[in-house]
Amino acid sequence: MTSTAGHTQQTEEAERTREGEGAAPPPGPDAGSGAWDDGLIARRAAGATGGGQPPVPLLPAPHTGRPAPGPDGADDLTARLDALRELTGLSRPRVDAATLAEAGRVLDDAAARRRLSRRHTVVALAGATGSGKSTLFNTLAGVTISDTGVRRPTTSAALACSWTDGAAGLLDRLEIPGRLRRRPVQGPDGPGPLDGLVLIDLPDHDSAAAEHRAQVDRILAHVDAVIWVVDPEKYGDALLHERYLRPMAGHAEVTFVVLNQVDRLPEDAADQVLDDLRRLLDEDGIALGEHGEPGATVLALSALTGDGVGELRDCLGQLTSERRAAARRIGADLDAAADRLRPAYVPTGRVGLSEEAREEFADRLAEAVGAAAAGQAAERAWRRNAGRACGTPWLRLWRWYEARRAPQTAERPPGDTPGEEATTARQRVEQAVRVVADEAASGLPTPWADAVREAAGRGADGLPEALDGLTAPEPAPARPPRPGWWPVAVLAQVSMTLLQVVGGIWLLGQVLGVFTPDLLPPVLLMLAGILGGPCVEYGSRLAARGPARRYGADAERALRDAAAGCGRARVLDPVAAELLRYREVREQYARVLDPVGGDGARGRAGARQGVRVTELSTTPR
Repeated sequence: MTSTAGHTQQTEEAERTREGEGAAPPPGPDAGSGAWDDGLIARRAAGATGGGQPPVPLLPAPHTGRPAPGPDGADDLTARLDALRELTGLSRPRVDAATLAEAGRVLDDAAARRRLSRRHTVVALAGATGSGKSTLFNTLAGVTISDTGVRRPTTSAALACSWTDGAAGLLDRLEIPGRLRRRPVQGPDGPGPLDGLVLIDLPDHDSAAAEHRAQVDRILAHVDAVIWVVDPEKYGDALLHERYLRPMAGHAEVTFVVLNQVDRLPEDAADQVLDDLRRLLDEDGIALGEHGEPGATVLALSALTGDGVGELRDCLGQLTSERRAAARRIGADLDAAADRLRPAYVPTGRVGLSEEAREEFADRLAEAVGAAAAGQAAERAWRRNAGRACGTPWLRLWRWYEARRAPQTAERPPGDTPGEEATTARQRVEQAVRVVADEAASGLPTPWADAVREAAGRGADGLPEALDGLTAPEPAPARPPRPGWWPVAVLAQVSMTLLQVVGGIWLLGQVLGVFTPDLLPPVLLMLAGILGGPCVEYGSRLAARGPARRYGADAERALRDAAAGCGRARVLDPVAAELLRYREVREQYARVLDPVGGDGARGRAGARQGVRVTELSTTPR
C-alpha cells in the first residue's frame, strides 16, 4: 500500500498535464465559464435580420467546438441542453428564480462534466454502515486501499481509485485531495476491461457525522454512476429508499444495486432476499434492467469470498467501454429537472383565446361605449331629418313655433347623471377585461396565467379614457346623407302646397266677386292639396325606414369597430404576445423532453414524464 501511495504522489502532476488526453473538445461559446447565460437577445436579433426566417428561434446554431456526431447520442444530449438553456432564458421574466435554479444547476454540472475527460467513467460506491462497501472497493482494486473493520464509521473521507491516467480534473471536481487518490493493482496487460474506470469509496450515507453525510450528497450529485451496496439486514432501510433510491429513480440506467454478504445466507434465503429487494426497487419506481430493457442492475455477491464479484466487474467493464455513463447521467438529470419544471410549463387544458371570447369582449366594449344607443340615435336622427324635409310646410311651421315657444327642457332619469354613467361604463370595461383575461389564462400554468392577467391589467389602465374619446361629441356633426328620392318627395310636397294656395286664392276671388262663382274647382284643388300633403309625408316615412335603419346600423358598427380596435390594441394584443411567448417556451420544454419528436430513449423519457410532445407543440387557439 505504501508503494501504491508513493506512485500516486509521483504521478499526480503527470496526470494533471495529461488531462487533455481523451478529454472533450474545447467548449463552445456557451460553456466558457460554466454559466448558463443563453445569449437569447443576441440570437433573436440575429435571426430577425434574415429574410424568410421563422419569428420563433427553435434551437441555437451548432457551436464550432461541438464534437462530431457519433453513436453515443451526443447530438441528442446537446440539443436537449440547448433547449433547456433556451427555455430558462425565455422563462426568466415569468418564472421565479427558485423554480429555475435546478435547471441552472443541471446546465452548470453538464457543462463542467463535458469539459472534462470523456475517457473516464466515475463510479461511486455508496452504502450504509457495515454494508461492506469498503471491502468490495478493495476487492475490485485488488489491493487494500480503504480501511475495513468493526469501528464505525470506518470510512471518514472519500477515497478514489483510478485505473487510467488523466482523471485528475474529474477528481478535483469531486474535491478529493491528492493524498486520497490511489491506483489499483494491474497485470502486465494494463487496466484491461476496466480501462477508464474511476472508483470512489464514499463514507456511510447513514453516518452519525453530519459532514460525512454532506460529503456523500455532494459527490453523488457529480458522479457518472452509483453502486449501492446493501446487506441482508438493512436492504429495506427507509432512509436509503426515501432519501436516495426513490428520488433517483430516473437514474436507473446508471445505478447498480448490489446485495453484499450473501455468504451469510443459505442459497434459498439469498434468492428470497434478492427477490424482495427487486420488489422494493420496483415500488420505488426504479426500472430494472432485465430481459434486455434499460434499467438498474441488481446483483448478489460476497465481497469477502469473491463470489459474484466477477459479474460486477464485467458489468463495470461494459459500462466503461461504452463511455456513455456520463451522457446517461446528464440525460437523467435533464429528465429530473424537466419533471420538476412540469407544473410551470405543461397546461392543464386547452390554451389560447377563442373567437367566441374575442366576440364577447367586443360586445362588452360596445355596450360600455353605448354603440347600440348611438345607432338608435342615428336612426332617429335620419328619420327626423326625413320628416322635416318631406313633411307639410304647415306642420313644419307648427313644430317650429312649438319649439320656439317651449324650449326643450328634457330631464335625465333619476340616478342617470353623467358621473354615474361614467362609473358604470368604467365598471363594464373592467369587467370585460377581467373576463377576457380569465379566458386567456384558463389552462395555463400559474406563472404564465399571472403574466397574461398582468398584461391585460396594464392595457386596461387607460382603456376607459380611450373609449371615452370615441364617444366625445364632434365640433360639427355631419348631417345624415339624403337619398335620391328626397327631391321628388319635396317637389311633390311643394306641389300639394301650391294646390292649396291656388285653390284658396281662387275661392277667395269668387267670394270677392273677382272670379265667376263656381265653388267646385277651387274646393277640389284645396282638398287635393290638403289630403295629398299628409299622404306624401306618410309615404316618405315608410320609404325612410330602410335607409334610416341601415344608417343607424352603420353608425353602431362604426362605433363598435372603433371600440373593438381600441380593446384589441390595448388588451388583446398584449395578451396574444404573452400567449406567443408561452408557446415558445412550451416548444422548448417539449424539446427538452424529446428533441427528435418522440423517437428513441428521449421519447420514452417523455412518456415517463406523462407529457405528449405533440400536444405541447400545438398552436394556441
